[in-house]
Amino acid sequence: MTIATFWLSTALTELFAPHETIALVKIAIPWGFLLLVPMLAATGGSGFFLAKERRAGLIGAKIKRMPFIASNGILVLIPAALFLASKAKAAEFDTTFYAVQMLELVAGLTNIVLLGLNMRDGFKMKGRFRVRQPDRLSTKPIL
Repeated sequence: MTIATFWLSTALTELFAPHETIALVKIAIPWGFLLLVPMLAATGGSGFFLAKERRAGLIGAKIKRMPFIASNGILVLIPAALFLASKAKAAEFDTTFYAVQMLELVAGLTNIVLLGLNMRDGFKMKGRFRVRQPDRLSTKPIL
């Protein structure tokens, strides 16, 4: 949810807000890392702990996604957010700003999709996505 909030805030302000509001959002997002990074680390750590030695099926799929999610965040999203915050603080909304902004939006959406797939697989493992049987039609006459 935190990453989706960052992404939506960025997209909506870029589309509909003045530069001052864009700057506020871009400067605020790195502060959100103080919340996001420990939450992601705890989520990943608890997942590995719960998986124990299992690496097949849904657990294996989740584990295979995690290095890409982490590297995308560490190598692309965090540096891009810090760069954009510095550019926004200096009111430099130039071609470089918007090129990095597009890269950040694509990388962020990629992580949202991958984390969503991991969440879906986690719910499946916990049985939260069981297929419900349709109600049988009642044989009682309607009066």
